[in-house]
Amino acid sequence: MITTPNWQDADTFYEQLLDAQVNLSPEQQQAFCARLVLLLANQVGDAAVLTECIQAAREAG
Repeated sequence: MITTPNWQDADTFYEQLLDAQVNLSPEQQQAFCARLVLLLANQVGDAAVLTECIQAAREAG
């Protein structure tokens, strides 16, 4: 799992992420985030890396 910054234009990504949720209800935002997580997980594809990411996210919260 990569834990150091590995972004290409992080500011633009963040803006796109916020813009995609404008005018969505809290329920729609939650569904959007769930779909996005699944799409990104599919891009990663490696079950071990995904497990590490889940654990890291859980520990960070």
